[in-house]
Amino acid sequence: MQLKRREEQGVTVLEVQGTIKLGESAQQFTRELESIFRTTKGGVLLDLSEIDYVDSTGIGELVGHLQKFSQAQRKMVLFRPHKRIESLLKLTRLDTIFPVFWEREEAYAFLAS
Repeated sequence: MQLKRREEQGVTVLEVQGTIKLGESAQQFTRELESIFRTTKGGVLLDLSEIDYVDSTGIGELVGHLQKFSQAQRKMVLFRPHKRIESLLKLTRLDTIFPVFWEREEAYAFLAS
């Protein structure tokens, strides 16, 4: 798994490539989200367009960090999830708790509100 982090329009953008599953990739993903939580103040856009597999460990990390950011009055959104990830979100009804966006400007506007 590869992670690319940047700041754009007051938002932290984390591009995720590869897979998030039990083991090193989930730990790396968790460390990066923890670092973002500690070192930034604004919203977070998770770009999942280049990731096609997330196991239950990865889903658990997403849910846990969504809750953590929400409790801190911060927003986290999913951006352009791969079709497999989108199907998984719908199957588990997580699409009802995760804000999912397909247009970057709409995601930025939501994160800024």
